[in-house]
Order: sequence, then C-alpha cells, then structure tokens
Amino acid sequence: MAGDAVRRSRFAPSPTGLLHLGHAYAALAAAREASDGQFLLRIEDIDRDRCKPGFETAIYEDLAWLGLQWQRPVMRQSERMRAYRSALAQLAPFSYPCRCRRGDIRAALSAPQEGALPAGPDGLIYPGTCRGRGLSDAGPDDVIRLDAARAFDALGLDRLSFRDEVIMPGHDHSLARDEFLDGIGDVILSRRGMGTSYHLAVVVDDAAQGIDIVTRGKDLFDSTWIHVLLQKLLKLRTPLYHHHRLIRDDAGKRLAKRDDSRAIRHYRDEGASPGDIRRMVGF
Repeated sequence: MAGDAVRRSRFAPSPTGLLHLGHAYAALAAAREASDGQFLLRIEDIDRDRCKPGFETAIYEDLAWLGLQWQRPVMRQSERMRAYRSALAQLAPFSYPCRCRRGDIRAALSAPQEGALPAGPDGLIYPGTCRGRGLSDAGPDDVIRLDAARAFDALGLDRLSFRDEVIMPGHDHSLARDEFLDGIGDVILSRRGMGTSYHLAVVVDDAAQGIDIVTRGKDLFDSTWIHVLLQKLLKLRTPLYHHHRLIRDDAGKRLAKRDDSRAIRHYRDEGASPGDIRRMVGF
C-alpha cells in the first residue's frame, strides 16, 4: 500500500450461489488494499429471484473462516431502493424508457448486417429504437436507459479517464466519447422488477460507503467506463481502481458459481485450511 493515506475497499458478492475460489481471491485482494479496519462487505441482492438467504449466510461464514473481518453493519442493496430512486431522478434528463426485449434488439441489429452482432459490457449494443421516448411514457414493463450521447453532451466531455493500480499503474486510462457510444452505448439504469441495475447501484453504493479503491476482476474493466460516466453525471468522486487477474479452472475457463467443486464450502468440507485456500489462489 502506497503512502500513509487511509484506504477503504469493499467486497460485494451476490448471494446467488456459494462463493468459489475466484471469490476468495477477490475478497482477499480487496482486504489487502484496505487500511486496518477499512474493509467493507456489501451484499448485492437486487436480483430478488436469484438471491437466497442461505447463500447470504454462507458468504458470511466462508469469509469469516478465511480470516477476514469487515465493518458492521453490512450494506444490503435490497435495503437501498430509496437511494437508487433518487439517483434515477437525478439522471432523468439523460434517460428514456425502453420496451425492447432481447429478441427485438437482436432483430434490429441483424438486418441488414451479417456476422457477429456488436456487443459490449452490458450485452448487445442497443440500437436506440426507443431513444425518442420521454420518461412520462414509461410503462410498468419498461427498462430505463441512459442516453449516452446526451450525457456526454451535457457534461461537455469528449473523453473519460480513470486510474488503475494494476493495468498501467501511474497512468490514466482514456476512452473517447465515440468509442463509448459505439462500444458500450445506451446502458440500462433500471431493470424490470429491480428498480435499479448493477451499474447504477454499484456507483451509488461505492460513493455512500466512501470507497477509495475498487477491486474487481479484469472482466469488468469495460464496465468501469459506465461507472465513471455515471459518477460524473451524479457529481460523485471517481475512486482508484484495481482490476485483478481472474481465477480459472484447469481448462482456462473463469470459475462460475454453478461449479460447486470449486466452492470454498467444498474445500472446507474436504478438510482444507484457510491457508490452503490462500495458497491455491496465489496469496
């Protein structure tokens, strides 16, 4: 850790399955970046259909078994809907309702194009079919999207930047406005049945918890551009980032929660120690 500055970090899992070795690495990496007593845990449980209380309990038990300690109380996103509604209201000048389903988007992108469809960190690049609709026209089954071009114009920006401690340490990453529009596009701010989205919730919560350094896998590097843009629109500070390596299986695939053989709980049941897990993930 550079210098004597106090740094606050967090680990923010979703209780949709058991934590695996990749989560162990992510949690340990986040705790390593934090100053003493400044490591936080956040439960990202906005997906009510997939999140289960038993998995949340397992998160606490597995992390404590690894020897990690975090500040209390634990922030739970399901209890933060008022904050997300407030943020959505602030973003209203740059938002619009969208009724398109995935099939509609795929069909719009397929004709008259051939080959692979354009995709970014939020999935297929939205073609803007509903961009002309006003929020007053929003229906109960609509999602709310960010009009990225309008957002950049309102900010007077032609480029975004942030700093990462792992990839190009000491230098700012930079992305031009047109690169964002073409490669990321109009992302979803509020999903059906959730009242928010991952992108909006993580930005609002990192600010609320005073997070100084965000540790996350390299697979989320492109999502960080979305978060930096939202931070600027909401007038929030952009933290330092640490996009770390991913833990993969023997075939080189990133670990998933459905792979129970790599779950921390599985190794615990097999008699592994916390030190064994740390060594397995490179700590």
